[in-house]
Amino acid sequence: MTEQGAPFLDSYFSRFLAERSGLSGVEKERFRQLVKKLTAAHEAGHSCLPVPEMESRFLRTLHLVSDGGQTPLVLHDDKLYLHRYFHYETRLAEQIRTLAAVCFPGKGHEKLLDAFFDDDEPGLPGLNRQKEAAGSALQKALTIICGGPGTGKTTTVVHILALLFMTTDRKLDVALAAPTGKAARRLSQSIGGSLDRLPLPVEVKAAIPTEAKTLHRLLGFIRHSPQFRHNRQQPMGWDVVVVDEASMVDLAMMSKLVDALKPGARLLLLGDKDQLASVESGAVLGDFIQSLPDNTIELKKTYRFDDNIKFLAESVNAGDSDGAWACLSDPNRVNVTVLQTELLDFIGRQYTGYMASVYRYPQTGVREIFAAFHRFQVLCAIHYGNRGVAGINRGVETFLARRGFDCRPDSWYPGRPVLITRNEYSLDLFNGDIGICLPDFADGTSRVWFERSDGSLRSYSPYRLPGCETVFAMTIHKSQGSEFDEVVVVLPEEDNRILSRELLYTAFTRARKMVKLVAGRQVFAQALSRKIERCSGLADLLQEQTQKYGKSVRLNE
Repeated sequence: MTEQGAPFLDSYFSRFLAERSGLSGVEKERFRQLVKKLTAAHEAGHSCLPVPEMESRFLRTLHLVSDGGQTPLVLHDDKLYLHRYFHYETRLAEQIRTLAAVCFPGKGHEKLLDAFFDDDEPGLPGLNRQKEAAGSALQKALTIICGGPGTGKTTTVVHILALLFMTTDRKLDVALAAPTGKAARRLSQSIGGSLDRLPLPVEVKAAIPTEAKTLHRLLGFIRHSPQFRHNRQQPMGWDVVVVDEASMVDLAMMSKLVDALKPGARLLLLGDKDQLASVESGAVLGDFIQSLPDNTIELKKTYRFDDNIKFLAESVNAGDSDGAWACLSDPNRVNVTVLQTELLDFIGRQYTGYMASVYRYPQTGVREIFAAFHRFQVLCAIHYGNRGVAGINRGVETFLARRGFDCRPDSWYPGRPVLITRNEYSLDLFNGDIGICLPDFADGTSRVWFERSDGSLRSYSPYRLPGCETVFAMTIHKSQGSEFDEVVVVLPEEDNRILSRELLYTAFTRARKMVKLVAGRQVFAQALSRKIERCSGLADLLQEQTQKYGKSVRLNE
């Protein structure tokens, strides 16, 4: 990124502070460059910037820098922060440490746990991590359940909620939430599916909610404001808050969420620590898992994930490029392969079936059209170029147009899938939501349909939508919180700094049944050699809090 582009504001900010630093000449420029590095680090997802001792000594002499006071910049433990993000980290460390220490009195849960869970997981004698997670959640205010796809996180949560309802005399208000609309929808579907499968008492099933909300809706968004209606002074009324896809929750949002919990509330965080961290600053779930082992349970046994996809994902996660490539090249693993045919022809043929279902509308219902679309998805590492989102979307439209479908670029043609790129609270549409354009035969116009988190469908005039883009292909980052039967993962022809093992792990684990990779072996190996490291002070601050206050447990009567 250049100073002429998006970082213009960062450059202006660094000059603004430098002008008010009281410095001149070389020292003024030195300070300006440090501020620019800090804003660039924040743009890259870091919450702070580590600085060498020499720079720390220089910064400590400046009136714009303190160790936590009301100054624009904060220097703490040789880490330079923007004041707001230091506040988020210190506040969150204090709140989450306090929450992690809260335990609830209660006895006689052992028989219920034994009735809900076997003593052993298949292949893991003497160990049942789901049972361990449930036991922890009954006793503690904070429980973190991490694990890859298909390890039973949602099933475990349903058991936990059932146990809480069965062991609590008073009525419990439970909220289900996720960072994005599609992740909330998936959580709703998973909870509902688990309730259908599990042999729970009828009254308990009726008590467990199945509708999940986005975190924005849960906290009560305020239009044109970064603040929410619920906060420390006006906490939420929920007794139990369950948050899925917690790896996607950034530092600011997690701080605001924990701040808004009422005294005595339980918080259950679910997530996959090996996925991409949040797009915004921080790696909060990873820091929690590292610093709060007594509140963390990792589920390792896979119950429904395809073994070949699991092996591929594990190889990628370990950085084993030879093992991962051998898996992709193994003719016996027919559902994880390197794509050998021409890319746009293959993708176009896949979407031809989807478009055929669109052209049978309204005989084909809206839900069936969504189901057809979600069976297949192209995931790209980059946005631009022939192997980027924009190039592939245009190529698919051209392919489909040649086969008789009306797919004029940038028009609202039947079947055009779109991805919302900007939150629009008044319409209840959020960044990452996917809609499909269909004709309205009543008045000859078009409507764009969306699946809601409660399972309902809602349509809008395309001209009311916030920012959106065609989504035959989407970036891997945007795919978080989604699942598809089959994915094609497309990497650029040359190495790119965005490529990492977390990116590929996230892409491959979006698939339920089949993965096809478009990449050269060298670029693939370079991606797996790169591991994302987010700079954060949260883990250190949590350790400071523990050393300061100890690990005392407060009983909640």
